[in-house]
Amino acid sequence: MNLSLGIVGLPNVGKSTLFATITQKKISQENYPFCTIDPNIGIVIVPDKRVDQLAELFDSVKKIYTTIEFVDIAGLIKGASKGEGLGNQFLANIREVDAIVYVLRCFKKANIINTLNKIDPLLEKEILETELILKDLETVNKRIPNLSKDAKTGQKEIVAELNILIKAQDFLQKGQTLFENEWSEEEKNVLRNYQFLTFKPSLYLLNGSVQEVDEQTLSVFDKNKWPYLIIDLSTEAEAVNLTDLEREELGLCKESELDLLIKASYKLLGLIAFLTTGKDETRAWALKKGSKAPQAGGTIHTDFEKNFIKAEVINWEKLIEAKSWTEAREKGWLRLEGKDYEIKDGDVIVIKHG
Repeated sequence: MNLSLGIVGLPNVGKSTLFATITQKKISQENYPFCTIDPNIGIVIVPDKRVDQLAELFDSVKKIYTTIEFVDIAGLIKGASKGEGLGNQFLANIREVDAIVYVLRCFKKANIINTLNKIDPLLEKEILETELILKDLETVNKRIPNLSKDAKTGQKEIVAELNILIKAQDFLQKGQTLFENEWSEEEKNVLRNYQFLTFKPSLYLLNGSVQEVDEQTLSVFDKNKWPYLIIDLSTEAEAVNLTDLEREELGLCKESELDLLIKASYKLLGLIAFLTTGKDETRAWALKKGSKAPQAGGTIHTDFEKNFIKAEVINWEKLIEAKSWTEAREKGWLRLEGKDYEIKDGDVIVIKHG
C-alpha cells in the first residue's frame, strides 16, 4: 500500500533533520531497505517485533516488514495560500499525501534562526493550519456557486454535496480544520473527492527535550486531544545507529523515539498489520483497519480474494505460545473464519482458496 505522510513546518524547525534521520535508520531486515525515490521522498520500514519473534520461531529465511513513505515538504511561511514563498508548490505537495506530521519548534538553540523570533509551538501550529484552512476555503468558495446552480434541478446527490460543502465552509470560516469535526461516512466520501488539506489526519511533533516543552503548551494539546509526540530530533540524529544497549548506557529510551513516530504515523494512516509466517519467510502486510478476510487475501495475491473460501486465523502471541502450527491446532487456538471476518492487528493468517 503506497501511503505517504508529509512532513511540514515553518523554516528551521527540524523538518529536514527529521527526514534525514528517519531515512538513515539501520533496522535489521533483509527486504525493503530504505530507498530514496527523489531527494524529498523516502520509504521507511515499520519496526515490528512480531515479525522478529515469528521468524525466530519458524526459522524463516526472510523477514519482510511493512513500509510507509515520508515526504519532506519545503518550509511554509505565512501567506503561502496567497502564493508567498513556495506557496502553491508547498500546498500542492501536501495535497498529494495521505496524512501530515507537523514539526513544531520547542528547542531553544539560539544559533538556529527562528523566523518567529520567539519559541511558540502553538503559534506555529496556528500559522500552518491557517494557511491550509484558507486554501480549503478558496476551494469551497469556488465550488459552492456552481453547485447551487445545479442543485436547482433537485437532484438529490447534488443537493447533498452542496449541503456538505456549506457545512465545511462554516467550519473553515470559524478557523476549524475539517478533520477535527465529525462527519458521516457519506460526508467523508464527498470530502475525500476534493482532497481537502485540512481533512487529512494530523500528528504534531514537538521538537525539543521534555524540559523545553512548557506545561502550558502541553495542557492546550491535552485539552484539545491533539495527538502529539515530544522528540528531541538533534539527539535522535546523533543516536540513530546506536544499539538498544548503547542507548540505555547513554540514558536514552531503549526504543528509538523515531520508531515510536513511525508506528504512530502508521496508525495515523488507519493501517493495521496482519502476518504470514513459515520456513520461507515471515511477513507483515499492511491493511486498512476494518478490512475483511478476503481483502487480506487479496493483499497477498489477487486470486486469494477472488477465490477465497476460508482463512485460518490465530493471534501472533498465541502462536508464539503454542510454538508450532500443529500445537496451535491441537489446542483449538487456530480458528476458521469466513468472508465476513474483520482482520485484527496482529492476526496471523493462512488463506484457503479455490
